[in-house]
Amino acid sequence: MKAYHSASKNIWTGRRSNDTLYLHEKVTCVNFEEMISAPFPEKTIALLGYACDEGVRRNQGRIGAASGPDAIRKALAKMPNHLNNETTLIDVGNITCRDGDMEASQKLLGEAVHQLLMKKGIPILLGGGHDIAYGHFQGIRNSLDPKEVIGILNFDAHFDLRDNENGNNSGTPFFQIAKETIANGQDFHYYCLGIRNDANDRKLFKTAKTFKANYLPNDFFDLQYWETIQVELIGFIEKVHHLYVTIDLDGFSSAYAPGVSAPSPLGFSPAVVLKCLEFIMASDKLIGIDLAEMNPVYDIDDQTAKLAASLAHYIMHRF
Repeated sequence: MKAYHSASKNIWTGRRSNDTLYLHEKVTCVNFEEMISAPFPEKTIALLGYACDEGVRRNQGRIGAASGPDAIRKALAKMPNHLNNETTLIDVGNITCRDGDMEASQKLLGEAVHQLLMKKGIPILLGGGHDIAYGHFQGIRNSLDPKEVIGILNFDAHFDLRDNENGNNSGTPFFQIAKETIANGQDFHYYCLGIRNDANDRKLFKTAKTFKANYLPNDFFDLQYWETIQVELIGFIEKVHHLYVTIDLDGFSSAYAPGVSAPSPLGFSPAVVLKCLEFIMASDKLIGIDLAEMNPVYDIDDQTAKLAASLAHYIMHRF
């Protein structure tokens, strides 16, 4: 398989218990080719990395997110394991980017997600630039009946609805998805939570309106407005069959997430995202989730890696 690196057990290190108390003792590293041919246990959580920041480079952002997946793994490895014995946790390695060919990486990512879903695995993707979203969505879309409606929930300061006239990048994935969804005669169901005026120009707000994209301004994306957020989520979730959730780490305040491509002190808090995830997962509609824009080059004391790992830890223990 091109542009693929097998999972490495060397990344999964931490305190030893000999009683599977920690995730590095629970995880099994699986080569992707082996994974395709072998059956999955009934409940399998699969970690898949998207080690690519070509889209960030094209979008004039700070590169370094290609190292994000392994940074998240290293933080996750040391965390406690509360998964039951019937749940299998596997790491299937990283999709990489060769010679700047981001589109090939996205295509490969989509194929990998499709394979995981066909085997009834629960994919948790680790990024990598937010162009991860296009490949991830394609994998989900190709795994479902065309009549089934996918809702996209994006926790982000940015719409990522930039037009792709001059090529695709980390700011275009939902524009690409919207155009293709509408071209296929389907409605575009997209809700972005945490949108900031200082992070999106007027054209992006106009594009969001054109595509009938829903969004919640960052001013109201706070636990003090939980009742309003809950009502918004209920209305969105009721309209779709499946939920694809993507969490852009640069949406968080840089107090929590300094290691991202586009940091800001004015972002949201982990508490409101965790509350939303609890509500989303209770719907039983979640089909895929990813964490994007982890950039260890600019991280401080591994804060962002630990935040991303804590989010992944929360998710895998509540599926």
